[in-house]
Amino acid sequence: MSKKIRGGSVVEMQGDEMTRVIWELIKEKLIFPYVDLDLHSYDLGIEHRDATNDKVTVEAAEAIKKYNVGIKCATITPDEKRVEEFKLKQMWKSPNGTIRNILGGTVFREAIICKNIPRLVSGWVKPIVIGRHAYGDQYRATDFLVPGPGKVEMTYTPTDGGKPVTYLVHNFESCGGVAMGMYNLDQSIKDFAHSSFQMALSKGWPLYMSTKNTILKRYDGRFKDIFQEIYDREYKSQFEAKKIWYEHRLIDDMVAQALKSEGGFVWACKNYDGDVQSDSVAQGYGSLGMMTSVLICPDGKTVEAEAAHGTVTRHYRMHQKGQETSTNPIASIFAWTRGLAHRAKLDNNTSLRNFAVALEEVCIETIESGFMTKDLAACIKGLPNVKRSDYLNTFEFMDKLAENLKQKLASLPKA
Repeated sequence: MSKKIRGGSVVEMQGDEMTRVIWELIKEKLIFPYVDLDLHSYDLGIEHRDATNDKVTVEAAEAIKKYNVGIKCATITPDEKRVEEFKLKQMWKSPNGTIRNILGGTVFREAIICKNIPRLVSGWVKPIVIGRHAYGDQYRATDFLVPGPGKVEMTYTPTDGGKPVTYLVHNFESCGGVAMGMYNLDQSIKDFAHSSFQMALSKGWPLYMSTKNTILKRYDGRFKDIFQEIYDREYKSQFEAKKIWYEHRLIDDMVAQALKSEGGFVWACKNYDGDVQSDSVAQGYGSLGMMTSVLICPDGKTVEAEAAHGTVTRHYRMHQKGQETSTNPIASIFAWTRGLAHRAKLDNNTSLRNFAVALEEVCIETIESGFMTKDLAACIKGLPNVKRSDYLNTFEFMDKLAENLKQKLASLPKA
């Protein structure tokens, strides 16, 4: 490859600690030598967020809105210890949460599969993409202790002056207990549906949405009805053209089906279900270091990609002391490839799409040929059995990927 690929506009967000070190290596060794991007960079490192009173995070989100593609490094969400460590002005919110609130959309997680990395669920030969509706339900509920006998009621009071409607939740006759009121919004459910259908179309995989509508006939039934209406009206013909489908499933049936399946589908989960299932599915595939996370907005145009893991603080402490680390960069590389693939889709840029595919293939082929970081060697052999000769350090592995990418791109037919 003598000429660089013209890549278009991308918003890049730098992060913290060991992932920040890896982020710079990815750009230097794997992206910039081959792709000429119109890059809009925002430093979301904790010190710079503090210096700008977190305005930089909002600016980054607004830029993603404008340019439709964001690629984000892992960042620190400060707790009390971090506030003290960095002498922060305050305990700033999660950058991911801030960006999500500004962009809307649904977070989808997907495993990166290598044949030689064992999975806890051995039948999962294809990825399962989990979309979590990260709004409402238990996470915005009002719950309270009922101190003693009495009635708990819920009242809806229309703003147009109509007659209030009261529902009896429970008549506590002999003792107290607990009670909860929770809600969701039609618009939020519609946005969730659009994002889920868009993801299924982009993957070319069927979509399942799970609820417990047999018990929560109106609450979960609303999710089921909205998804079905939108599917029939806007997506059915597109799904049929790709020979894929949409189905609603009961959550218990869906969990059982997922475990028996070979993977290769998108699973849209309500908030609590997604919270639980995304972690269990991640564990089933073996490693969070091999998990992508993509925020898809309901407009179908705007996407933000990132790694599904944290900033790898323990390795950064070793790196600061000049000690050797073996940190897995794969999920961070896939944040770049998924972001660039979306840019390619928006611009109908075949060369950029082929580059993103080639880089993903290089990552998987390199690991499958026996070159990997320590965490993956531990997945194969068990940590106590791993010898130094079984893995590469952080920089050796990046160099190996760069070498293999150069070879692969040289062998591709010229565009």
